[in-house]
Amino acid sequence: MDDSDAIRKRNADFGKSEYGCEHYRRRCRIRAPCCNNVFACRHCHNEATSSLSNPKHHHELVRHNVSQVICAVCDTEQEVMQVCSNCGVKMGEYFCSICKFYDDDTGKNQFHCDECGICRVGGRENFFHCPKCGSCYTISLRDNHHCIENSMKSHCPVCYEYLFDSIKITHIMKCGHTIHMDCLKEMATQNQYRCPICSKTVLNMSDVWNELDEEIEDTPMPEGYRSEVSILCNDCNKTCKAPFHILGFKCSQCGSYNTRRISGGHGS
Repeated sequence: MDDSDAIRKRNADFGKSEYGCEHYRRRCRIRAPCCNNVFACRHCHNEATSSLSNPKHHHELVRHNVSQVICAVCDTEQEVMQVCSNCGVKMGEYFCSICKFYDDDTGKNQFHCDECGICRVGGRENFFHCPKCGSCYTISLRDNHHCIENSMKSHCPVCYEYLFDSIKITHIMKCGHTIHMDCLKEMATQNQYRCPICSKTVLNMSDVWNELDEEIEDTPMPEGYRSEVSILCNDCNKTCKAPFHILGFKCSQCGSYNTRRISGGHGS
């Protein structure tokens, strides 16, 4: 590398990771074409507009529509490009001309997915695009997940944030529905083990089911309460007969206690 190359690189790297917002480290701001205001990133825009007092003014920025950016180092407004046309600074170490996206933190291993139409993080080699679900999933889920059409193009069933372009970590439950990982963990702390959408068991409940087996065996129902009930299992979606017990009804098909009584039994 000669002196001129070294100078260009030094200029391009100036201020790296020193500028940005809580969402991204980047050396530029964006002009929102929808309202003509300047923001550090689209998330800053969306947070600001969603808090406006007049609901009619609430709106979200379409990332692909951004056409103007402002260099954070020299304050020059210009068309979308990676290197500032005035001072030569690289406005984002990672740059996507399709998403108009800048980020200095390349440790996220960003990549653009043409099928999703947006940038993802985590490394292209670690993901595949599922055309039916309509999103990128980790390689471990290839041929190992229940497909639901456009399952990621929906809202988190707990916090109701749109999942497809959320910056929070998402999780594909065994039933195929998606949820924020933090929301799933919060459900677990509240002893909520069912999918909020389809009611199937999404956590490993084998220890709980075994404990229920033991408790039911140790506490038989009084003679007048011994009967059978018809139940529907939320997990295997089958109906069957089960002994009535106040602690729960066990599915004879799959062994789950995630069931509900249809008819019969004491008090029916």
